[in-house]
Amino acid sequence: MRKTKIIVTLGPATESAEMIGKLIDAGMNIARLNMSHAKHETVRQMVFDIRAAAHARNTFVGILMDTQGPAIRTGDLPVALDLKPGEIFTLTVRGEKSEERHSVDVNYDNLINDIHVDDVVLIDNGEIRMKVLSKSANHIKCEVLTPGKLGSRRHINLPGVKVSLPALTHKDLKDIELGLELEVDYIALSFVREAKDIRQLRAVVENAKRRPFIVAKIEDQQAVKNLNEIIQEADGIMVARGDLGIECPYEELPIIQRRTVKTCLRLGKPVIVATHMLESMINNPVPTRAEITDVANAVFEQADAIMLSGESSVGRYPVACVEVLNRIAQRIERSGGANYHERAELTKPGQKLVKSAVVMADELRAEAILVVTIRGHMARHASWMRPRYSPIFALCETEDIAETLTLAWGITPLVVPFSHKNPEETISCGIAALKEKGFLAKGNMAVVVTSMAIGEEMVEVVQMRKIL
Repeated sequence: MRKTKIIVTLGPATESAEMIGKLIDAGMNIARLNMSHAKHETVRQMVFDIRAAAHARNTFVGILMDTQGPAIRTGDLPVALDLKPGEIFTLTVRGEKSEERHSVDVNYDNLINDIHVDDVVLIDNGEIRMKVLSKSANHIKCEVLTPGKLGSRRHINLPGVKVSLPALTHKDLKDIELGLELEVDYIALSFVREAKDIRQLRAVVENAKRRPFIVAKIEDQQAVKNLNEIIQEADGIMVARGDLGIECPYEELPIIQRRTVKTCLRLGKPVIVATHMLESMINNPVPTRAEITDVANAVFEQADAIMLSGESSVGRYPVACVEVLNRIAQRIERSGGANYHERAELTKPGQKLVKSAVVMADELRAEAILVVTIRGHMARHASWMRPRYSPIFALCETEDIAETLTLAWGITPLVVPFSHKNPEETISCGIAALKEKGFLAKGNMAVVVTSMAIGEEMVEVVQMRKIL
């Protein structure tokens, strides 16, 4: 069984009910809704289709709503501009117009205050590079460093520049309101710069009927600088290598990825490696050798999840992309992993109890670890400890809890009848269901994490069981 989870971005190529079903069959664990492009009516339909397709297959698929964030973009141009090195180009703000032909307005008014002479401006995913020569009033005069064609509404990156943008825009808040209404499982916060950005989102979602997990996206140098505090504050982390690879020197990107995964596994937070994993498969039916190795590296580092973006949202081979990730992950998992979890900082008794269960399962080469979990905490602790051989089955009371476990490495959630007074009944139901699905068979060994009545008190215990 594959332990690394697969996140698939839905878009024009995959938003139909039929394609969603095919993606689940191929191995999709979480569907990502990219709010930079998705319209609300489309999102409503996709959420309905995702849950219907998962229910029809008797499985659980998580839903991740990814906010657009405070993106800085150029304005509209009547025609695309061909820029050549050495040319002067002017950026304007606050609706100011420039008499120069080579100029464009920018949607961020405070750019004039945040940017300084000699700062580098990257436009359109870094394809066009400029250097700031001077600034005055609402004009920023730049020198073009690399050739390129500049179209309308292109994304701007400002490496090393501390911008004073809000963590949540008006659009983000409206999108999050929709996400809470639809009870999505995860909300990814774009362009997180410090821990207080996460606290701001948490205040928005805290009183929701179903509080989604907050995934902080690491996308710029300021986030890397504040990485530890961001990881501690968030429920999960995404290494968003698209913007991150533009904002930071490219040779630093593998170091940042590895440091982020290591820190998440030290602190027990789920981590996603995202962007450009199979970029060539947007147009080609097979991956490059470099992409295969990149995916394998993320799996070897034991990231909780790997993610498809344009490959599945607009690509020609979305189902094949999921199949490629599935195939690579299964093979690499059999060869072992980096085991960064061995430096886990366990601070709570429940975490240490679960570690003892995982150690027992590793020693026994148990066919399964069963965790009876009410809110999902104990199951996530088991995932954190990265068991070497045993898949983790989380026995949940509700579908809500099961769906929030779809991101956790190695966990297969299962909803079973719950008995709070007699956990043994819950375990028996879970074992019966797993035998029926073919996950367990007579004679298998399972390690069980559950509660047990001792007198009038319920205590957490670890059991070793032979399946009858």
